[in-house]
Amino acid sequence: MQIRRALPADAAALAEFAARTFEDTFAADNEPENLAAHLASAYGLAQQSRELADANWITVVAESGPTLAGYAQLRRITPPSCVTAASPIELYRFYVDKPWHGTGLGRQLMTAVIEAAADLGGRHVWLGVWERNPRARAFYAKCGFVDVGSQDFFVGPDRQTDRVLVTPVGSTGQGRGAIAGIGGRSTRAHP
Repeated sequence: MQIRRALPADAAALAEFAARTFEDTFAADNEPENLAAHLASAYGLAQQSRELADANWITVVAESGPTLAGYAQLRRITPPSCVTAASPIELYRFYVDKPWHGTGLGRQLMTAVIEAAADLGGRHVWLGVWERNPRARAFYAKCGFVDVGSQDFFVGPDRQTDRVLVTPVGSTGQGRGAIAGIGGRSTRAHP
């Protein structure tokens, strides 16, 4: 498995991968028209290209040979008011494809995420995770993320609730700020 920072040439693969994994994970719990609206607004070659070019974003990809196995995106934005920790960086997307669930890839990718957060000047990482995603929420709890509140997340016009979780960079002492975890939901980053 190779984990590296994404390049502009990765935009098309990331757009396809993100839309497919989001749909695989959340289609059963959302109306098809709402899911389609979300996918159309959140993913696509133009959007991924803009994100990769933005200096306030870092995208990390995990590849198994030529196959994209997972990716994560961090961004420097103003957090919701429930995030009061110093220098917070949002873990905006965290996707691991189903064939790699349970292999430890999530932990490896999170190590790269924490290092990238430090590169963006972060002292804390925050994310939104769907309140109805117990697997991701439990994994975060095991990794030291603490629930600090909630925020709205829209799938099309459907307003849903994400729990907001925060952890300090370097909280587990695994090298330069590394910690293990799984994302929320793109903002629903998901395993």
